[in-house]
Amino acid sequence: MQTAFSEAQLADPDVRASESILRACVHCGFCTATCPTYVLLGDELDSPRGRIYLLKDMLENQRVPSADVVKHIDRCLSCLACMTTCPSGVHYMHLVDHGRRYIEENYRRPWFERLVRAALARVLPYPGRFRIALALARIARVFAPLLPAKLRAMATLAPKAGRGGIALRDGQVFPAEGPRTRRVALLAGCVQRDLAPEINAATIRLLARHGCEVVIAEGTMCCGALTHHLGREHDALGFIRANVAAWRRAERHGPLDAIVANASGCGTMLKDYGYILRNDPEYAEAAARVSALARDVSEVVADLPLEPANTAGLVIAYHSACSLQHGQQVDALPKRLLAASGFTVREPVEAHLCCGSAGTYNLLQPELAARLGARKADNLAATRADAIAAGNIGCMVQIAGKTKMPVVHTVELLDWATGGPKPAALSGERP
Repeated sequence: MQTAFSEAQLADPDVRASESILRACVHCGFCTATCPTYVLLGDELDSPRGRIYLLKDMLENQRVPSADVVKHIDRCLSCLACMTTCPSGVHYMHLVDHGRRYIEENYRRPWFERLVRAALARVLPYPGRFRIALALARIARVFAPLLPAKLRAMATLAPKAGRGGIALRDGQVFPAEGPRTRRVALLAGCVQRDLAPEINAATIRLLARHGCEVVIAEGTMCCGALTHHLGREHDALGFIRANVAAWRRAERHGPLDAIVANASGCGTMLKDYGYILRNDPEYAEAAARVSALARDVSEVVADLPLEPANTAGLVIAYHSACSLQHGQQVDALPKRLLAASGFTVREPVEAHLCCGSAGTYNLLQPELAARLGARKADNLAATRADAIAAGNIGCMVQIAGKTKMPVVHTVELLDWATGGPKPAALSGERP
Protein backbone atom coordinates (compact mmCIF):
# COMPACT_ATOMS: atom_id res chain seq x y z
CA MET A 1 0.00 0.00 0.00
CA GLN A 2 1.38 3.43 -0.93
CA THR A 3 1.62 6.02 1.82
CA ALA A 4 2.26 9.76 1.87
CA PHE A 5 3.32 10.59 5.41
CA SER A 6 5.51 13.69 5.68
CA GLU A 7 9.03 13.61 7.06
CA ALA A 8 7.78 15.51 10.09
CA GLN A 9 5.12 12.86 10.72
CA LEU A 10 7.63 10.05 10.33
CA ALA A 11 9.77 11.59 13.06
CA ASP A 12 7.15 10.18 15.47
CA PRO A 13 8.18 6.55 16.15
CA ASP A 14 4.53 5.41 16.34
CA VAL A 15 3.71 6.96 12.97
CA ARG A 16 6.88 5.45 11.52
CA ALA A 17 5.88 2.00 12.78
CA SER A 18 2.34 2.37 11.43
CA GLU A 19 3.61 3.49 8.03
CA SER A 20 5.72 0.34 7.81
CA ILE A 21 2.67 -1.77 8.66
CA LEU A 22 0.50 -0.01 6.10
CA ARG A 23 3.08 -0.48 3.34
CA ALA A 24 3.09 -4.25 3.98
CA CYS A 25 -0.61 -4.55 3.08
CA VAL A 26 -1.27 -5.67 -0.53
CA HIS A 27 -5.09 -5.42 -0.39
CA CYS A 28 -5.46 -9.18 -0.99
CA GLY A 29 -8.55 -9.49 1.21
CA PHE A 30 -7.66 -12.87 2.72
CA CYS A 31 -8.30 -11.29 6.12
CA THR A 32 -11.99 -10.74 5.40
CA ALA A 33 -12.77 -14.46 5.51
CA THR A 34 -11.58 -14.82 9.11
CA CYS A 35 -12.76 -11.48 10.52
CA PRO A 36 -15.72 -12.05 12.88
CA THR A 37 -17.36 -8.68 12.27
CA TYR A 38 -17.11 -9.04 8.49
CA VAL A 39 -18.53 -12.56 8.73
CA LEU A 40 -21.50 -11.18 10.71
CA LEU A 41 -22.08 -7.87 8.93
CA GLY A 42 -20.61 -8.26 5.44
CA ASP A 43 -19.46 -4.62 5.46
CA GLU A 44 -16.03 -3.97 3.95
CA LEU A 45 -15.44 -1.24 6.56
CA ASP A 46 -15.96 -3.85 9.26
CA SER A 47 -13.11 -5.96 7.88
CA PRO A 48 -9.40 -5.56 8.61
CA ARG A 49 -8.77 -4.34 5.06
CA GLY A 50 -11.50 -1.72 5.38
CA ARG A 51 -10.27 -0.58 8.76
CA ILE A 52 -6.73 -0.33 7.42
CA TYR A 53 -8.00 2.16 4.78
CA LEU A 54 -9.81 4.14 7.47
CA LEU A 55 -6.76 4.18 9.74
CA LYS A 56 -4.44 5.19 6.89
CA ASP A 57 -6.66 8.11 5.90
CA MET A 58 -7.10 9.26 9.49
CA LEU A 59 -3.43 9.04 10.50
CA GLU A 60 -1.92 10.22 7.23
CA ASN A 61 -4.16 13.29 6.94
CA GLN A 62 -4.34 13.88 10.67
CA ARG A 63 -8.11 14.05 10.43
CA VAL A 64 -10.41 14.55 13.37
CA PRO A 65 -12.11 11.12 13.48
CA SER A 66 -15.74 11.09 12.41
CA ALA A 67 -18.41 9.19 14.33
CA ASP A 68 -18.64 6.72 11.44
CA VAL A 69 -14.90 5.98 11.44
CA VAL A 70 -14.93 5.54 15.22
CA LYS A 71 -17.88 3.15 14.92
CA HIS A 72 -15.99 0.82 12.59
CA ILE A 73 -12.77 0.92 14.62
CA ASP A 74 -14.71 0.32 17.83
CA ARG A 75 -16.32 -2.74 16.28
CA CYS A 76 -12.91 -4.38 15.86
CA LEU A 77 -12.47 -7.11 18.48
CA SER A 78 -8.66 -7.16 18.20
CA CYS A 79 -9.05 -10.93 17.88
CA LEU A 80 -6.04 -10.86 15.52
CA ALA A 81 -7.36 -13.67 13.32
CA CYS A 82 -6.41 -11.41 10.42
CA MET A 83 -2.76 -11.58 11.48
CA THR A 84 -2.82 -15.38 11.45
CA THR A 85 -4.40 -15.30 7.98
CA CYS A 86 -2.36 -12.51 6.38
CA PRO A 87 0.21 -13.84 3.87
CA SER A 88 2.07 -10.50 3.92
CA GLY A 89 2.71 -10.34 7.66
CA VAL A 90 0.74 -7.14 8.27
CA HIS A 91 1.01 -6.41 12.02
CA TYR A 92 -2.56 -5.19 12.35
CA MET A 93 -2.44 -5.23 16.18
CA HIS A 94 0.06 -2.39 16.44
CA LEU A 95 -1.74 -0.39 13.76
CA VAL A 96 -5.19 -0.57 15.35
CA ASP A 97 -3.71 0.14 18.79
CA HIS A 98 -2.17 3.32 17.34
CA GLY A 99 -5.52 4.22 15.81
CA ARG A 100 -7.30 3.81 19.13
CA ARG A 101 -4.82 6.10 20.86
CA TYR A 102 -5.33 8.69 18.12
CA ILE A 103 -9.12 8.45 18.47
CA GLU A 104 -8.95 8.78 22.25
CA GLU A 105 -6.85 11.94 21.88
CA ASN A 106 -8.81 13.55 19.02
CA TYR A 107 -12.46 12.48 19.24
CA ARG A 108 -15.05 13.51 21.82
CA ARG A 109 -17.50 10.68 22.39
CA PRO A 110 -21.12 11.13 23.51
CA TRP A 111 -21.34 11.65 27.27
CA PHE A 112 -22.74 8.21 28.09
CA GLU A 113 -19.97 6.45 26.15
CA ARG A 114 -17.38 8.56 27.95
CA LEU A 115 -18.93 7.65 31.29
CA VAL A 116 -19.01 3.91 30.57
CA ARG A 117 -15.47 3.76 29.21
CA ALA A 118 -14.10 5.83 32.09
CA ALA A 119 -15.87 3.58 34.59
CA LEU A 120 -14.39 0.46 33.00
CA ALA A 121 -10.88 1.97 33.05
CA ARG A 122 -11.19 3.07 36.66
CA VAL A 123 -12.78 -0.06 38.08
CA LEU A 124 -11.83 -3.28 36.24
CA PRO A 125 -8.02 -3.04 36.61
CA TYR A 126 -8.24 -2.53 40.38
CA PRO A 127 -9.22 -5.65 42.37
CA GLY A 128 -10.59 -3.73 45.36
CA ARG A 129 -12.82 -1.51 43.23
CA PHE A 130 -13.85 -4.44 41.05
CA ARG A 131 -14.89 -6.43 44.12
CA ILE A 132 -17.32 -3.67 45.08
CA ALA A 133 -18.59 -3.34 41.51
CA LEU A 134 -19.12 -7.10 41.34
CA ALA A 135 -21.28 -7.04 44.46
CA LEU A 136 -23.35 -4.20 43.00
CA ALA A 137 -23.65 -6.02 39.66
CA ARG A 138 -25.05 -9.10 41.41
CA ILE A 139 -27.77 -6.90 42.88
CA ALA A 140 -28.36 -5.22 39.51
CA ARG A 141 -29.00 -8.61 37.86
CA VAL A 142 -32.55 -8.42 39.29
CA PHE A 143 -33.19 -5.22 37.33
CA ALA A 144 -31.18 -6.18 34.23
CA PRO A 145 -34.15 -6.15 31.79
CA LEU A 146 -34.79 -2.49 32.68
CA LEU A 147 -31.22 -1.29 32.12
CA PRO A 148 -29.66 0.22 28.95
CA ALA A 149 -27.93 -2.37 26.74
CA LYS A 150 -24.37 -1.69 27.94
CA LEU A 151 -25.33 -1.69 31.63
CA ARG A 152 -27.51 -4.77 31.10
CA ALA A 153 -24.51 -6.60 29.62
CA MET A 154 -22.39 -5.68 32.64
CA ALA A 155 -25.02 -6.93 35.07
CA THR A 156 -25.77 -10.22 33.32
CA LEU A 157 -22.09 -11.15 32.90
CA ALA A 158 -21.49 -10.95 36.64
CA PRO A 159 -21.48 -14.41 38.29
CA LYS A 160 -24.32 -15.09 40.73
CA ALA A 161 -21.97 -16.14 43.51
CA GLY A 162 -18.31 -16.22 44.39
CA ARG A 163 -16.08 -19.21 43.72
CA GLY A 164 -13.50 -20.90 45.90
CA GLY A 165 -9.84 -20.24 45.37
CA ILE A 166 -6.91 -18.67 47.12
CA ALA A 167 -6.35 -15.18 48.52
CA LEU A 168 -3.16 -13.89 46.92
CA ARG A 169 -1.02 -11.18 48.45
CA ASP A 170 1.86 -9.21 47.02
CA GLY A 171 5.19 -10.76 47.87
CA GLN A 172 3.83 -14.25 48.47
CA VAL A 173 6.10 -17.15 47.60
CA PHE A 174 4.74 -20.67 47.10
CA PRO A 175 7.61 -23.15 47.49
CA ALA A 176 8.16 -26.05 45.14
CA GLU A 177 7.18 -29.48 46.37
CA GLY A 178 10.42 -31.45 46.42
CA PRO A 179 13.55 -30.16 44.70
CA ARG A 180 13.10 -26.76 43.05
CA THR A 181 13.75 -26.87 39.31
CA ARG A 182 12.30 -23.49 38.31
CA ARG A 183 11.48 -20.11 39.80
CA VAL A 184 8.56 -18.40 38.10
CA ALA A 185 6.50 -15.28 38.70
CA LEU A 186 2.73 -15.55 38.30
CA LEU A 187 0.73 -12.57 37.09
CA ALA A 188 -2.28 -12.89 39.39
CA GLY A 189 -4.47 -10.67 37.22
CA CYS A 190 -7.19 -8.22 38.16
CA VAL A 191 -10.78 -9.35 37.43
CA GLN A 192 -9.79 -13.02 37.46
CA ARG A 193 -8.88 -12.83 41.16
CA ASP A 194 -12.57 -12.43 42.01
CA LEU A 195 -14.38 -13.88 39.00
CA ALA A 196 -12.49 -17.19 39.13
CA PRO A 197 -9.88 -17.39 41.92
CA GLU A 198 -9.80 -21.16 41.41
CA ILE A 199 -7.72 -20.61 38.26
CA ASN A 200 -4.81 -19.09 40.18
CA ALA A 201 -5.17 -21.77 42.85
CA ALA A 202 -4.96 -24.56 40.26
CA THR A 203 -2.00 -22.88 38.55
CA ILE A 204 -0.02 -22.61 41.77
CA ARG A 205 -0.81 -26.20 42.81
CA LEU A 206 0.14 -27.60 39.41
CA LEU A 207 3.40 -25.67 39.12
CA ALA A 208 4.49 -26.21 42.74
CA ARG A 209 3.70 -29.93 42.52
CA HIS A 210 6.08 -30.18 39.58
CA GLY A 211 9.07 -28.39 41.07
CA CYS A 212 8.32 -24.70 40.47
CA GLU A 213 8.68 -22.02 43.09
CA VAL A 214 5.86 -19.56 42.36
CA VAL A 215 6.33 -15.88 43.22
CA ILE A 216 3.64 -13.19 43.35
CA ALA A 217 5.95 -10.22 42.83
CA GLU A 218 5.29 -7.26 45.09
CA GLY A 219 3.90 -4.29 43.21
CA THR A 220 2.41 -6.08 40.19
CA MET A 221 -0.82 -4.66 38.84
CA CYS A 222 -3.19 -5.12 35.90
CA CYS A 223 -1.22 -6.03 32.76
CA GLY A 224 -2.48 -2.83 31.11
CA ALA A 225 -4.35 -4.48 28.24
CA LEU A 226 -7.75 -3.14 29.23
CA THR A 227 -6.78 0.53 29.22
CA HIS A 228 -4.40 0.01 26.28
CA HIS A 229 -7.24 -1.23 24.08
CA LEU A 230 -9.46 1.63 25.23
CA GLY A 231 -6.82 3.98 23.81
CA ARG A 232 -5.98 5.31 27.30
CA GLU A 233 -2.26 5.02 26.83
CA HIS A 234 -1.19 7.08 29.84
CA ASP A 235 -3.05 4.69 32.16
CA ALA A 236 -1.73 1.63 30.34
CA LEU A 237 1.87 2.80 30.53
CA GLY A 238 1.49 3.29 34.27
CA PHE A 239 0.49 -0.35 34.73
CA ILE A 240 3.19 -1.61 32.35
CA ARG A 241 6.02 0.31 34.01
CA ALA A 242 4.86 -0.76 37.48
CA ASN A 243 4.91 -4.42 36.42
CA VAL A 244 8.29 -4.18 34.74
CA ALA A 245 9.73 -2.58 37.87
CA ALA A 246 8.10 -5.22 40.11
CA TRP A 247 9.61 -8.14 38.17
CA ARG A 248 12.97 -6.39 38.00
CA ARG A 249 12.92 -6.17 41.83
CA ALA A 250 11.84 -9.81 42.10
CA GLU A 251 14.95 -10.86 40.19
CA ARG A 252 17.16 -9.37 42.90
CA HIS A 253 16.29 -12.49 44.90
CA GLY A 254 17.22 -14.80 42.05
CA PRO A 255 16.59 -15.00 38.31
CA LEU A 256 13.15 -15.86 37.00
CA ASP A 257 12.79 -18.70 34.54
CA ALA A 258 9.41 -17.44 33.33
CA ILE A 259 6.69 -14.88 33.96
CA VAL A 260 3.50 -16.90 33.80
CA ALA A 261 0.11 -15.64 32.59
CA ASN A 262 -2.93 -17.89 32.94
CA ALA A 263 -5.20 -15.39 31.17
CA SER A 264 -4.12 -15.39 27.55
CA GLY A 265 -5.20 -11.79 26.99
CA CYS A 266 -2.70 -10.77 29.66
CA GLY A 267 -0.05 -13.05 28.16
CA THR A 268 -0.38 -11.40 24.76
CA MET A 269 0.05 -8.03 26.41
CA LEU A 270 3.14 -9.09 28.41
CA LYS A 271 4.79 -10.39 25.25
CA ASP A 272 4.30 -6.92 23.71
CA TYR A 273 5.86 -4.94 26.58
CA GLY A 274 9.20 -4.78 24.79
CA TYR A 275 7.58 -3.18 21.74
CA ILE A 276 5.44 -0.76 23.75
CA LEU A 277 8.38 0.54 25.79
CA ARG A 278 10.95 0.25 23.00
CA ASN A 279 11.61 4.00 23.05
CA ASP A 280 11.64 4.42 26.84
CA PRO A 281 15.29 4.79 27.88
CA GLU A 282 14.57 3.87 31.50
CA TYR A 283 12.43 0.80 30.88
CA ALA A 284 13.20 -0.48 27.38
CA GLU A 285 15.76 -3.11 28.37
CA ALA A 286 13.78 -4.41 31.35
CA ALA A 287 10.56 -4.47 29.31
CA ALA A 288 12.27 -6.51 26.60
CA ARG A 289 13.34 -9.00 29.28
CA VAL A 290 9.74 -9.27 30.54
CA SER A 291 8.55 -10.04 27.02
CA ALA A 292 11.31 -12.64 26.62
CA LEU A 293 10.30 -14.32 29.89
CA ALA A 294 6.53 -14.11 29.37
CA ARG A 295 4.84 -17.48 28.88
CA ASP A 296 1.30 -18.73 28.77
CA VAL A 297 0.86 -21.28 31.55
CA SER A 298 0.52 -24.05 28.94
CA GLU A 299 4.00 -23.22 27.60
CA VAL A 300 5.49 -23.64 31.08
CA VAL A 301 3.54 -26.81 31.84
CA ALA A 302 4.71 -28.35 28.56
CA ASP A 303 8.24 -28.47 29.99
CA LEU A 304 7.17 -30.22 33.21
CA PRO A 305 7.07 -34.00 33.76
CA LEU A 306 3.31 -34.42 34.15
CA GLU A 307 2.11 -37.76 35.48
CA PRO A 308 -1.65 -38.06 34.87
CA ALA A 309 -3.58 -39.91 37.54
CA ASN A 310 -7.26 -39.15 36.91
CA THR A 311 -9.34 -37.81 34.04
CA ALA A 312 -12.58 -39.76 34.51
CA GLY A 313 -12.63 -40.35 30.74
CA LEU A 314 -14.00 -36.88 30.05
CA VAL A 315 -14.52 -35.53 26.55
CA ILE A 316 -13.42 -31.89 26.38
CA ALA A 317 -14.41 -29.30 23.77
CA TYR A 318 -11.42 -27.00 23.53
CA HIS A 319 -12.04 -23.33 22.84
CA SER A 320 -8.85 -21.72 21.54
CA ALA A 321 -8.91 -18.13 22.83
CA CYS A 322 -8.05 -15.57 20.15
CA SER A 323 -5.35 -14.02 22.30
CA LEU A 324 -3.73 -17.45 22.59
CA GLN A 325 -4.08 -18.87 19.07
CA HIS A 326 -3.70 -15.58 17.17
CA GLY A 327 -2.03 -13.22 19.62
CA GLN A 328 0.58 -15.70 20.89
CA GLN A 329 0.42 -18.36 18.16
CA VAL A 330 -0.16 -21.02 20.83
CA ASP A 331 -2.90 -23.28 19.50
CA ALA A 332 -1.98 -26.97 19.35
CA LEU A 333 -0.04 -27.08 22.63
CA PRO A 334 -2.93 -26.91 25.14
CA LYS A 335 -4.81 -29.56 23.17
CA ARG A 336 -1.76 -31.83 23.21
CA LEU A 337 -1.40 -31.37 26.97
CA LEU A 338 -5.03 -32.27 27.58
CA ALA A 339 -4.83 -35.32 25.32
CA ALA A 340 -1.57 -36.48 26.94
CA SER A 341 -3.30 -36.16 30.33
CA GLY A 342 -6.01 -38.60 29.27
CA PHE A 343 -8.80 -36.34 28.07
CA THR A 344 -10.48 -36.79 24.71
CA VAL A 345 -10.24 -33.42 22.98
CA ARG A 346 -12.65 -32.16 20.36
CA GLU A 347 -12.54 -28.89 18.44
CA PRO A 348 -15.62 -26.99 17.31
CA VAL A 349 -16.15 -25.79 13.76
CA GLU A 350 -15.13 -22.17 13.20
CA ALA A 351 -12.50 -22.58 15.90
CA HIS A 352 -10.70 -19.51 14.54
CA LEU A 353 -13.67 -17.17 15.15
CA CYS A 354 -13.87 -15.04 18.31
CA CYS A 355 -16.41 -15.79 21.04
CA GLY A 356 -17.15 -12.06 21.38
CA SER A 357 -15.55 -11.48 24.77
CA ALA A 358 -12.43 -9.59 23.62
CA GLY A 359 -11.63 -7.79 26.87
CA THR A 360 -14.35 -5.19 27.34
CA TYR A 361 -15.91 -5.76 23.90
CA ASN A 362 -18.87 -7.70 25.30
CA LEU A 363 -19.60 -4.70 27.52
CA LEU A 364 -19.08 -1.99 24.89
CA GLN A 365 -20.53 -3.84 21.87
CA PRO A 366 -23.11 -6.11 23.55
CA GLU A 367 -25.23 -6.85 20.46
CA LEU A 368 -22.37 -8.08 18.27
CA ALA A 369 -20.76 -9.85 21.22
CA ALA A 370 -24.01 -11.68 21.99
CA ARG A 371 -24.29 -12.92 18.39
CA LEU A 372 -20.71 -14.17 18.38
CA GLY A 373 -21.11 -15.75 21.82
CA ALA A 374 -24.24 -17.65 20.81
CA ARG A 375 -22.58 -18.84 17.62
CA LYS A 376 -19.53 -20.05 19.54
CA ALA A 377 -21.67 -21.76 22.20
CA ASP A 378 -23.70 -23.58 19.54
CA ASN A 379 -20.53 -24.82 17.81
CA LEU A 380 -19.08 -26.03 21.12
CA ALA A 381 -22.33 -27.79 22.04
CA ALA A 382 -22.29 -29.58 18.68
CA THR A 383 -19.12 -31.42 19.77
CA ARG A 384 -21.25 -33.29 22.36
CA ALA A 385 -18.43 -32.98 24.87
CA ASP A 386 -18.77 -33.25 28.64
CA ALA A 387 -17.19 -29.86 29.30
CA ILE A 388 -15.55 -26.87 27.63
CA ALA A 389 -11.95 -25.85 28.32
CA ALA A 390 -10.41 -22.46 27.56
CA GLY A 391 -7.29 -20.53 28.54
CA ASN A 392 -8.75 -17.06 29.08
CA ILE A 393 -11.10 -15.81 31.78
CA GLY A 394 -12.96 -13.45 29.45
CA CYS A 395 -13.81 -16.28 27.07
CA MET A 396 -14.89 -18.48 29.97
CA VAL A 397 -17.34 -15.89 31.31
CA GLN A 398 -18.69 -15.11 27.83
CA ILE A 399 -19.24 -18.76 26.90
CA ALA A 400 -20.61 -19.78 30.31
CA GLY A 401 -23.38 -17.22 29.87
CA LYS A 402 -24.48 -18.89 26.61
CA THR A 403 -24.40 -22.60 27.50
CA LYS A 404 -25.34 -25.10 30.18
CA MET A 405 -22.12 -27.04 29.64
CA PRO A 406 -19.51 -26.61 32.40
CA VAL A 407 -16.69 -24.28 31.41
CA VAL A 408 -13.26 -24.71 33.01
CA HIS A 409 -9.75 -23.41 32.54
CA THR A 410 -7.29 -25.76 30.86
CA VAL A 411 -5.00 -25.53 33.89
CA GLU A 412 -7.80 -26.72 36.19
CA LEU A 413 -8.11 -29.90 34.16
CA LEU A 414 -4.35 -30.47 34.11
CA ASP A 415 -4.17 -29.88 37.86
CA TRP A 416 -6.98 -32.37 38.48
CA ALA A 417 -5.44 -34.93 36.14
CA THR A 418 -2.16 -34.82 38.08
CA GLY A 419 -3.49 -35.04 41.62
CA GLY A 420 -5.34 -31.80 42.28
CA PRO A 421 -9.02 -31.42 43.22
CA LYS A 422 -11.82 -31.84 40.73
CA PRO A 423 -12.77 -28.48 39.20
CA ALA A 424 -15.80 -26.96 40.92
CA ALA A 425 -17.60 -26.41 37.60
CA LEU A 426 -17.48 -30.17 36.91
CA SER A 427 -19.19 -30.78 40.23
CA GLY A 428 -22.17 -28.66 39.25
CA GLU A 429 -21.01 -25.50 41.01
CA ARG A 430 -21.79 -22.83 38.44
CA PRO A 431 -21.25 -19.09 38.93
